[in-house]
Amino acid sequence: MCRPRLADALLLLALAAVTTTAAAAAVAKAPAAPPPPPPNVTAEMAKGGCKAFADLIAASPDAASTYQSAVEGGMTVFCPSNDAVKAFLPRYKNLTADEKAELLLFHAVPVHYSLGSLKSNNGPMNTLATDGAAKNYNFTLQNQGDVVTIKTAASAGAPARVKSTALDKDPLAIYVIDAVVQPVELFKPAPAPTPAPAPAPAADAPKAAGKAARHPAPAVADAPGPDADDSAPVDQKKDAKKSAAAGRAPCVRWWLAAALAAVAAASALA
Repeated sequence: MCRPRLADALLLLALAAVTTTAAAAAVAKAPAAPPPPPPNVTAEMAKGGCKAFADLIAASPDAASTYQSAVEGGMTVFCPSNDAVKAFLPRYKNLTADEKAELLLFHAVPVHYSLGSLKSNNGPMNTLATDGAAKNYNFTLQNQGDVVTIKTAASAGAPARVKSTALDKDPLAIYVIDAVVQPVELFKPAPAPTPAPAPAPAADAPKAAGKAARHPAPAVADAPGPDADDSAPVDQKKDAKKSAAAGRAPCVRWWLAAALAAVAAASALA
């Protein structure tokens, strides 16, 4: 039986050590795999239903560079839908280049919020447009159940509502909203709603009765009674009495003459 000699065993150990060292050096020299590139923000917006808003960002160099550099540290974008951007374009065109960039940056938050964490937050949030105390550019996030809304003092009508999720994968989340959010730094605060007018008090009386009270009917004289019609004036009564007295005087004289004649005849016969 052949037994290995001590020298051969030592030689084998040395070869094994050299092989192990060479393999370790090769592994150390191999370059590390590069990290995956950050997602393309505007491309993800366009795929999620916000192509019009993505085109506005691409047309603004300041906004485009800020969006792409901020995504590496985590970002949440609230991108208005295509219909919302179309309705807002007339006002957007009246802004300066700097104001357009600020409006676009106002729709992103420099923190990644998953949909679950978004629904548990309420209150003001800083945006990519926030610049310390000089430019607040904050909006108020509100949620009730599954409904998440964004509002500012310049928002007219209902606040912008989160409609759907375009992307939610760390470090980027993109949520589609149904309106363009307007910062108070660029737009006037919305006017307070006008209170409804108080109901008119009920009329105390019908209109006809009111007219009768203002224009009373003229008084009508009482019709004369039958006695009043038949009665004669006072002067006419006096004349009638005198006529009656004058008519009775001849009758008295005639009766007196007749009586005297009778007496005279009786005396003659006697």
